[in-house]
Amino acid sequence: MRWTITSATAALALALPFILAHCASLQSRTEPLTYDAKSVSGPNSGAPLELWRPARAGPFPAVLVMHGCDGVTDHTRSWAGRLVGWGYAALIVDSFGPRNQRTVCGIKDFIQPAVRAQDAHNAAIYLRTLPDIQAERIGIVGFSHGGSTALWAAIAEGIPVDRGGRPFQAAVAYYPTCSGGTIVSPFATDVLILIGKDDDWTPADLCIKTVAARANQARPPAIKVYPGAVHAFDFGSLPRVNQLGHSFGGNAQAAADSFAMTQAFLDARLKSK
Repeated sequence: MRWTITSATAALALALPFILAHCASLQSRTEPLTYDAKSVSGPNSGAPLELWRPARAGPFPAVLVMHGCDGVTDHTRSWAGRLVGWGYAALIVDSFGPRNQRTVCGIKDFIQPAVRAQDAHNAAIYLRTLPDIQAERIGIVGFSHGGSTALWAAIAEGIPVDRGGRPFQAAVAYYPTCSGGTIVSPFATDVLILIGKDDDWTPADLCIKTVAARANQARPPAIKVYPGAVHAFDFGSLPRVNQLGHSFGGNAQAAADSFAMTQAFLDARLKSK
């Protein structure tokens, strides 16, 4: 069949909305999110930024909470509540909802942690404008994909100084995907990695190598490896195998120790100065 110019033009017109939508989707995966007062609301609001505050009067030190590959969940919000109980304002940063994405679990290279790290920096830039936040006392904690995000957010060369970005004072990465020492760009932030020895999703050995590769840097990361613990050891559920074939679930002893370590790590950097 021979197409005329008219039929080809009509076909392009029909396809154009889908092409544009696909291009917009690709751009949303690579462009950092930006924030203003319209982006933020309170606990359980589902806003791009959920800001949880202690009941007392501020100003407060603050901690960003970076969700895992399955987006903002009860686990994310339980951590926000825990941080509030420790005296911090907690800011949940939803990297997926504003991009019309629910999950990236098992989807390689989709909304990369390096991009989410820029989301985190932009969220912190906004957070520092609020009068009840201590602008020089902001940390970040992340889980799995969000843990990898926390590591990227700690790298000095990724700080958006052209937009008023500053280093986080502390970063805690729960069971992140580590580079194994192939990425050794210096951290501008004190980093703590918490991971299970039996994690078959984000292997602890790679994080051990990452820490060793940075041992002589100005800000060498710290690590705690929990024997017998698997991925998501801080969850309340019992370990099980997920749909992707990875062991997943809570270890009460490891979880309790990690909570104590995280609180002490944050307090030393965000409260004692």
